[in-house]
Amino acid sequence: MEEKDNNNEVIKYEGKKYPCSLAFVLRLITDKYKCLILFHLQHGKLRSGILQKNIDGISNRMFAFSIKALVKDQLVERIIYPEVPPRVEYKLTKTGESLIPIIMEMDNWGKEYARNHYLYAPEE
Repeated sequence: MEEKDNNNEVIKYEGKKYPCSLAFVLRLITDKYKCLILFHLQHGKLRSGILQKNIDGISNRMFAFSIKALVKDQLVERIIYPEVPPRVEYKLTKTGESLIPIIMEMDNWGKEYARNHYLYAPEE
């Protein structure tokens, strides 16, 4: 997946070149919901309906798009049980699990930023 280009490492993925590894990582985990899906899977397997309910504002279409991308990129595993009706659960792969400390650090950073800038609204 990597090639050398003008003495710089270039990551090639799905027909695109990423001269910056950070740009590649952001492509893998950022859309509006991918990090949230990973965050909610950190404690184990979840059925798709429960996972989707845990993510505020996600539509069926966006959930399907995001979860399929995470499965394709091998960050999440899709488990289908041979039952009628079929039961589907999702869980983090080892690679997906390796992102959890980074996501938790971003979560902590966001909390600290909000506190320092007085962004928390009083509860009603």
